[in-house]
Amino acid sequence: MISETALLESPALRSGVLDRTDVLDRVKVLSLLPDGMHVTTAMVATYFEVGIEAIKSLVKDHRAELEGNGYHLLTGEPLRSFKNLSGTQSRARSVALFSRRAVLNVAMLLRDSEVARQVRVYLLDMEYLARTQPVENPTPTDTSALDARIDQRITHILGRTVVPMFNSLIATSGEHRHELIELREDIENVERKLCWHHKRLATLEGDTPADDVRATINAMTWQAFEHHVAGLMQRDGCVDVVVRKARTDRGIDITGCTADGRTVAVQCKNRAGRWTVPSADMQKFAGAARAIDPVDIALFVATCNFTHESEAIAKLSGVITVNRDELEAWSAGVRLKALR
Repeated sequence: MISETALLESPALRSGVLDRTDVLDRVKVLSLLPDGMHVTTAMVATYFEVGIEAIKSLVKDHRAELEGNGYHLLTGEPLRSFKNLSGTQSRARSVALFSRRAVLNVAMLLRDSEVARQVRVYLLDMEYLARTQPVENPTPTDTSALDARIDQRITHILGRTVVPMFNSLIATSGEHRHELIELREDIENVERKLCWHHKRLATLEGDTPADDVRATINAMTWQAFEHHVAGLMQRDGCVDVVVRKARTDRGIDITGCTADGRTVAVQCKNRAGRWTVPSADMQKFAGAARAIDPVDIALFVATCNFTHESEAIAKLSGVITVNRDELEAWSAGVRLKALR
């Protein structure tokens, strides 16, 4: 373990721990100038509870080292700018400024200060712990897994916190509505790319989350599937989402509204195997969503694919289809473009 005496005597040892400026605030709060970066000689003296002359003497003896860590003297125009910024009325022809790194440097040089000694002790304890903790060198697989966990965590935060916040702002905003929608789209693009990035990594490693998503969807009853889709809509910012309890001939299973007020109607089809959505089902839903109960967004979500005829009818009637692959991506975290 590095000794306190060695730290006081060795510039090399001091330079090795100068990045740990957080120890200053752990021992005692360091007040900063309005720029949030520097302190004056008087402020350094106050922090270490010593006289100003003690700091000036230390600077004189170790000026080169301190300058290398952020100490500098303001004169001329920089000094005038500093006085205007800080509101200082002093007539001094120069002002010495210390960065946090320079203040930590002072703590490792100042012998006659109890605060400086506490900083050194704390610093040495942290350095000792860092040196004695076992180091695990991650394998490439471990690194990929870590990256994937980070991607998933970021995606979770974006989807569950940031995007809903923008949805709320958009719903109540007037003047800046357009700008907020554009910002939300940018965030959603990042979220979508992270989801697909994670999926590609998992595929390369032979551990595909899509398999779990697919198995979960396959195990759902039609009632559970409808509630699953309703949950995805709410995750993507929809409000007033209702799963209709009664089975009607109109073919609308879920209703709701997007965050910006557009009405949504959804038809859900939970079919396994090679079953496809026939044109008759699409015609029925299109008639309900476009003629009987007109809505702004009509979604047909299926656990299978659509026939060419049903796709053609959907395109002509403005119905948005969500097939099996798109459903799995939606379930895995990718936001549905139609609901943005």
